[in-house]
Amino acid sequence: MRLQAVDVRLGYGDRVIVDGLHLGVEAGTVTTIIGPNGCGKSTLLRALGRLLRPAGGHVLLDGKRIDKLPTREVAKLLGVLPQAPTAPEGLTVGDLVARGRHPHQTWYRQWSTEDEAAVTEALEWTGLLDLSDRPLDELSGGQRQRAWISMALAQGTGLLLLDEPTTFLDLAHQVEVLELVRHLHREAGKTVVMVLHDLNLAARYADRLVAMRDGRVVAAGPPDEVLTEERVLEVFGLQSRVIPNPVAGTPLVVPIGTPNLGKVPASS
Repeated sequence: MRLQAVDVRLGYGDRVIVDGLHLGVEAGTVTTIIGPNGCGKSTLLRALGRLLRPAGGHVLLDGKRIDKLPTREVAKLLGVLPQAPTAPEGLTVGDLVARGRHPHQTWYRQWSTEDEAAVTEALEWTGLLDLSDRPLDELSGGQRQRAWISMALAQGTGLLLLDEPTTFLDLAHQVEVLELVRHLHREAGKTVVMVLHDLNLAARYADRLVAMRDGRVVAAGPPDEVLTEERVLEVFGLQSRVIPNPVAGTPLVVPIGTPNLGKVPASS
């Protein structure tokens, strides 16, 4: 396993959000975490990226406890794209992506031709090389997201953690970003863990789904095993029909409604 959560308990202060959770991420796969709001998806992803220290249990990266590894070493092994990242006003795409090279620099090794090549390659992968001098705040939402992914790529890691990378994007740009993720997985061999809200996009672009509810993993496996009508009802409280996607052949969830919506309360 490339990344593992072992009996992990997570929370903020006295509030426990995830407790006793086990999860394994295999190398060379795209794993997508799904579940209702507040179920612990993003909290789990933060722990996997060492942005949140577990209150119990531990996270393993390539078989080693991630909390015991030097920060610089972790940054060379995995790249994390948080939800709705921000950058200083006026920062160019090239300058943003160059920040991904910080883990590779020390007081005796500053900017090098190797760093320059890594930034150029990252921009080529995401199709932004011609926009490297453009201020980030002048780009479209989809272009900005590709720029942030470029920064993670410039770290030179084989493992990417993406927290809701399609948030605030229209459908065309959502597909654009997820097609990029698929391309990076298939052509560059990246292992990817994502959090997504859209079940149909999750099913289409993931090798493996992890369905969470109330801080626990309800089901994990291929999309056609996880996204069943019974499971959608259990996890999301949503009645649906699950049919084959006519384009991709993956499960397509057609919502019907929530069981209690619209019921007339019993008179007292």
